[in-house]
Amino acid sequence: MKVTIGELNRMGHAEFSRLLEGIYEHSPWVAELASGAGPFESAEHLAMVMSGIVDDAGDEQQLGLIKAHPDLAARISLTEYSVKEQQGAGLQQLSKEEYTQFDEANRRYKDKFGFPFIIAVRGLDRTAILEAIRQRTGSTPAEEKAEALRQIHKIARLRLFDLVE
Repeated sequence: MKVTIGELNRMGHAEFSRLLEGIYEHSPWVAELASGAGPFESAEHLAMVMSGIVDDAGDEQQLGLIKAHPDLAARISLTEYSVKEQQGAGLQQLSKEEYTQFDEANRRYKDKFGFPFIIAVRGLDRTAILEAIRQRTGSTPAEEKAEALRQIHKIARLRLFDLVE
């Protein structure tokens, strides 16, 4: 169901929050805080407000948001958005060998950083995603936290633009 920015602007807090609660994975607090920041000029404006809310959040809340994301190629605990995104990248159709490679790469990454690998998978294939996990495992914790947040914002923008005309 697509909505216009005008329809969003006319929604009450509860309806607005409920509609946008999944834009940031398992983090409805972002939509709840954004609901009072309107009216919004465009979906782009709303995306900027929501990303600003995350950027202004404390470390603990940001890490909670990062940790709310599922492991790539995981087969449990996926939101409807994540299922669609991972299917589009072929991550739900991995062979046993590919699944093992993803599982090992995800585990190494998570062991190093303490949170799951996050990447906006739309437009990427599983080979590119696996290479990105391996490459980014070489980052520093500060670099990787910043990159995870950049990727989360990208995912959120794509989700928001799919929802708002």
